[in-house]
Amino acid sequence: MHAQIILFDGFDPLDVIAPYEVLYAGGTASGGGVSVELVSAEGPRAVVSGTGGLVLHATAALDPARAGLILVPGASGRVGEPGEVPDHDVRAGERRQDEAVPVLLSRTLTTELPALLKAARDNPEVTLSAVCGGTLVLAMAGLLEGRYATTHHLGLDMLDATGVNAVNARIVDDGDLITGAGVTSGLDLGLYLLEREVGPRIAHAVEELFAHERRGTVWRREGPVPAHL
Repeated sequence: MHAQIILFDGFDPLDVIAPYEVLYAGGTASGGGVSVELVSAEGPRAVVSGTGGLVLHATAALDPARAGLILVPGASGRVGEPGEVPDHDVRAGERRQDEAVPVLLSRTLTTELPALLKAARDNPEVTLSAVCGGTLVLAMAGLLEGRYATTHHLGLDMLDATGVNAVNARIVDDGDLITGAGVTSGLDLGLYLLEREVGPRIAHAVEELFAHERRGTVWRREGPVPAHL
């Protein structure tokens, strides 16, 4: 399995690094069964995160035609208000340090990223994944209507508003769409992806290496509907 983790201006570093390290370790544990790279819609470039100006480097352009996994992180900044409007005069690679998360997520819609993500969604050989606000990027791009997904608990209402069936769970598996909740869920998401795509023994080995136990039940649209408790 090859994983492409997307960088965009203002991304949350933990949303990227947590699954990157888990998947990279899974590649080592599986003898090369998993590979992972950092990409951007624009191609190779330095990308400034939303946390203290930390920079990570995309080494390639996002390729929606490549089979495997594509993962969208969330953004890091002020909590802000859902109705805040992005300043489209801010150029790529630049941002003000006081910008709100909804603004940073909305700005991705002005780039080539939505079109690339749509092509990826329409590719039967691609599994889309997202952590935290990354699910909102997919939803605001109109790519998740009718699907089941999760995001940070502060964004669940926004998911509902875009026609997504929002689930208050740490990890939601909706077939070719797998999403994680708040930022630390990136660890759990990475481990679950290893379990699903490579096998539980590989996932367990990485879990032991990282001294981290996944928590919560992975939500799937399976089994009987529970009665109201």
